[in-house]
Amino acid sequence: MRKLWAALLCVFIWGLASAPQMADAIVVLGAAQYNGHPSPIFANRLNAALALYRQGYAPTILVTGGKQPGDRYSEGEVGCRYLEAAGVPRDALICETRSRSTWENLKNARALLGPARVLIVTDAPHLPRAMMLAQRLNIDAGGYPVAGRFPLEYRWREAVLRLLTRFGLTEGPPSLKNRGTPRATPETVR
Repeated sequence: MRKLWAALLCVFIWGLASAPQMADAIVVLGAAQYNGHPSPIFANRLNAALALYRQGYAPTILVTGGKQPGDRYSEGEVGCRYLEAAGVPRDALICETRSRSTWENLKNARALLGPARVLIVTDAPHLPRAMMLAQRLNIDAGGYPVAGRFPLEYRWREAVLRLLTRFGLTEGPPSLKNRGTPRATPETVR
């Protein structure tokens, strides 16, 4: 039985680590921003999207994320400014500024992009759930997991939300929603 679990784990990890595929747009899922500056986790996601864009994986980057209560800036606008400052032309950026959850990130991305093939960029623990939600929304998506050292609490939270998503829930219970982005140390983007 242990060998079966080990094999399934290897297949799961291989699936996340496989090479990204060409897309119509790169979709960066929002994460925390602090007074107009991306959090380290958000910056790591944005840097991964920037690298994919520069390598020609997609001609457009859509950055998602609204405001948390009390915020002056949305994650989407902060992310777009960050990428524009890094050299991405303004006409290659789409800023989604209303979503407050992964479900809303993807639903709003679908509304903005239509039936496009997308490459979803987010943290490795978050990606499996994001891909499940994309499938539920009939989004033609590939995923790109951003590496990092994520706290155990965040990994457990994502595991619980992934399980709830598997059973048809999209947002999770209130105690797990909007807990913010983990304080993690980003590692070098692949």
